[in-house]
Amino acid sequence: MDKYSWSDPPSPTAFPVAKAGYPFIITSAFVTIVIALIGLTALGLIGILITVFVILFFRDPDRVIPNAKGLVVSPADGKVIAAHIVDRSPYYEGAALKISIFMSVFNVHVNRMPCEGQITKINYHPGKFFAANLDKASKDNESNAVYLETPEQKKICAVQIAGLVARRIICYLKEGDAVIRGQRFGLICFGSRVDVYIPPDVKLIAAVGDGVKAGTSVLGELK
Repeated sequence: MDKYSWSDPPSPTAFPVAKAGYPFIITSAFVTIVIALIGLTALGLIGILITVFVILFFRDPDRVIPNAKGLVVSPADGKVIAAHIVDRSPYYEGAALKISIFMSVFNVHVNRMPCEGQITKINYHPGKFFAANLDKASKDNESNAVYLETPEQKKICAVQIAGLVARRIICYLKEGDAVIRGQRFGLICFGSRVDVYIPPDVKLIAAVGDGVKAGTSVLGELK
């Protein structure tokens, strides 16, 4: 077996951008053009910078995914801010290893599946918009929980959590979908967090403070 594979077909463009970002990019570019045409040079330059930032925010680079059996990969780009056992949570029955990844506005915000398997449930929860790096964000913020069961009957839950700036969670999946490790499944607009709940007997590989990339960075290994 090859050590790596593509979870999604590689993009035909040199700088892939998530489709969900097109309305934001087009709006920003249109406003910038109008400002430039009426002669507001300084505001036009600011508009160009904002448009470039929006394009960079919605970048969606291709990723090669590790193929080794039992791996749990990161669902998000960012920094690991927590990795510990929780005895109970609203997202997992019984004890679980909870790994939290914080995404700043400078990270890629496209989310990818941590494991292969079948989607058993998707649960959206309206809520508040505390800063995503705070502990209470896991419980109180707007969120979307994606429940997955692997072919070995291991239960995984990836929770997309809105942040202080984020106001839109996007998920492409529906209950019953079969997914593969590293597959794109959604994104969160403008700064956010993803929590992953996995069986507590997993071999933890990532550590608090690690920088991770969605689909390629290994968080742990299922036993």
